[in-house]
Amino acid sequence: MIWLRRVTAWGLLLLVSLAAASIRPVQAQSPAATADTARLSQPVVEFPETGLDDTAAYQGYQTRFYRDSKGNTVQIYLQPQTSRAVLVWADAANESVGFNVRDPRGNATRLYWGASAAEVSDSGSARSIEFRLTLPGSAVELGWFVLGSMRIERDFVYGKNYEKPYQSDAFRVAEESLLVADVSRLPAEERQRHLELLGARTLAELRARLSPTIALTPGDSVEIIRVERPSLDGRNHLRLELRVDPRRVKARVKGQSVALETRPGSPLRLAIRVSTDAAPLTPLSRREIFNQAFIKFLDQRRSGNSSTEPDTRRLERQVLGVELLSSQEKLMAGLPNFATYFGRDMMMTALMMRPIWSPEMSEHVITSVLRKLGPGGDVSHEEALGGQAIREHAVVYDSLLTEYFTAVRRKQRGADTLLTQSRELLQDLQKTRENYHMIDDEFQLPVLTARYLADSTVSGERKRRFLQEKIRGEDSRLDLLLRELDLVASLSFPYVKDPSARNLVSFPRRDSTHWRSASWRDSDAGYAGGRFAMDINAIWVPQALKAIGVILHSVQELGLDQESRASGDSAPALQRYRSDSTLLRRAIDTWKGTRKHFTVKLSPAQIRSSVNAKLRSLPSAERAYWDRVLTAEKEPADSLTFLALSLNASGTPIGVVNTDVATDLFLNRDLVPRAAVRELAPVLRPYPVGLFVDGLGPLVGNDAFASPAIWQRFENDRYHGPRVVWGREVNLLFLGLANQIKSGTELEAHDLPMDIDAMGELSAALQRLLSAVNKSGLQHNELWSYEIKGGKLKPVRYGTSSDVQLWNTTNLVVQYVLSGLPGCELGGKQDECTPPRTK
Repeated sequence: MIWLRRVTAWGLLLLVSLAAASIRPVQAQSPAATADTARLSQPVVEFPETGLDDTAAYQGYQTRFYRDSKGNTVQIYLQPQTSRAVLVWADAANESVGFNVRDPRGNATRLYWGASAAEVSDSGSARSIEFRLTLPGSAVELGWFVLGSMRIERDFVYGKNYEKPYQSDAFRVAEESLLVADVSRLPAEERQRHLELLGARTLAELRARLSPTIALTPGDSVEIIRVERPSLDGRNHLRLELRVDPRRVKARVKGQSVALETRPGSPLRLAIRVSTDAAPLTPLSRREIFNQAFIKFLDQRRSGNSSTEPDTRRLERQVLGVELLSSQEKLMAGLPNFATYFGRDMMMTALMMRPIWSPEMSEHVITSVLRKLGPGGDVSHEEALGGQAIREHAVVYDSLLTEYFTAVRRKQRGADTLLTQSRELLQDLQKTRENYHMIDDEFQLPVLTARYLADSTVSGERKRRFLQEKIRGEDSRLDLLLRELDLVASLSFPYVKDPSARNLVSFPRRDSTHWRSASWRDSDAGYAGGRFAMDINAIWVPQALKAIGVILHSVQELGLDQESRASGDSAPALQRYRSDSTLLRRAIDTWKGTRKHFTVKLSPAQIRSSVNAKLRSLPSAERAYWDRVLTAEKEPADSLTFLALSLNASGTPIGVVNTDVATDLFLNRDLVPRAAVRELAPVLRPYPVGLFVDGLGPLVGNDAFASPAIWQRFENDRYHGPRVVWGREVNLLFLGLANQIKSGTELEAHDLPMDIDAMGELSAALQRLLSAVNKSGLQHNELWSYEIKGGKLKPVRYGTSSDVQLWNTTNLVVQYVLSGLPGCELGGKQDECTPPRTK
């Protein structure tokens, strides 16, 4: 009733008319909803939120998250820069629906929410959600309707297709068009067999699925413009309905666009219903996700503060964010961009969340990863679902038929086999596909598993059952784990035998002269074109080898070590490690020495020369701002030593200062305080010498000491460059510093020796970083950027960042861990964390 009181008189009239219209019969094969299942759903989370977020930093961007009738997450966002509205359905198909809005002159038009609540309903296998928008102009045109997978929506926007005139050729998924063209080339009898497998009677019916169909259904009180597109295999249906009051709004379909017009001076209001029959997921609740200690922490924070105070609301929003991404089937990487499984994101989050997650969550993540292992033990980075799976299978289908047509033309053998394989592919065109391109996740699984097996709060019997249970055919978790460990051991062994740069773990080739960014900085510019990543080689491999030792010992302690222990030079690396613990220790020590390959040392003169050259390449306003920073900070004040982001193909360091040392600070339990201070030094030096920017946080990279070609590369692709701060890296820094300070406090409590000066520097570093990040006002985002105007630096939301990112919700564990440190006061107007200097 509260929501009903808030709607306008027009909205109330429309609500009544829509309820009547919603009971109209629809075709059985399409999604539908009936009025008796409908209910109002308030937003679970929204950004920006007054009192929590700097709305100016969002530059007009707005988003809301709802739960559908099955509890699945639905995100709707309004993007003024692209004049686009997008709905993302985080279900088993990772679906989305998007469209653009323009005024009669073709200019972008701002969109506004028409009501707070959405109406959710279901009927049989179909689910629907209906929301309302208000458009300020009296005449608009809607177009570029894209219905399908969120991955397709992302590519549509990345390609700036939304900028094209509505009269341009209709947008089609290129790979799907290729499949349809291949089917059309088949002999008539064979073509019909393929059409039947795709659920299409004719080639025309199949071709019609490539683009949405738009139809207007007149009505006295409600007029419906229906935009539909079935999946290419005809198994799923996605529908968008625009509903208007024809007494106030005139609607016309103009090819692939829709024109709406109302009385001059009156705003346009419309209801938008999206329906799907894709399978839902099964949500997890917070009491399934978090342990009792953290639930108690939440209760204490709520009882100590008013529920309306910003710190309490922000904490609750982050907990809700974790819930929005969590289901029994998987943990999603983030919304709106990554509403699906990402192996690395899950494992990194699980490692960081260990203090507050239940043991079941670690088991859930490990199982999810093991279930998706490749034949060689490779960890899946990302799954392709629904429309994206169809898209990728279409490429395989095209390659099979290309070979088939070639074989027929040349009268070669094997043509029938190729046809059989292509038909088998069409039988399940939506079968989930796994992406095994990444490398860092291979080394993360052993670390996560080792920390689970070393957890004293989990009983040995539970660990034994967990490892022995079969989860994929005849394979137990232990079988699959050993397969993955064998891969890790084999990748690391060449460097153990010959510790030269050429034997480091390499990125795969992208072509004859380029290397694919295959670790967490996975944008094109991410590793500055390097072949050997520092984070993999200097941090993850040594940690993974140590983890192998823990896992092998745990397996033996649990009485599960029954495999033969082959030895000798011809034996697999893992078997050699199992049979010779001294060899494994030597391997760990050898890999710890990889830092020497990445170490860069620069004198003040070298720093000054490189930084001045970089500043000359910037726009005058930015150059002037950073010149003032250098003067105020008296930089360069000293030499600079850092671990380069990567090595080129010849093993030479590429001079990009980076935050990847945060991972080492978090993972490395052997790191002494003085070494931690040295690792942090480049992070704390002010940009453009180091990474630190006051009022913003540590930039994810600084390319001032690289070549102009790399400057341009990061300018063209800013995602992992010197214009952004990443929340993941910030949280790793906080957790690493907290671990160091906690260890120092425990040493002091037991009157054990410690480096008092180093501990003081680490405490000061924690406060400095915490203050800068909090001042940005964007500290809970996936990543954020800045702009320089009027001689000032202003934090801004990064345009394509995720609003709820799994590994960024780790700010929850940061708050939990920091609250346990002496001297930390969180939850006030400004977080303060200044542990007292030890005596």
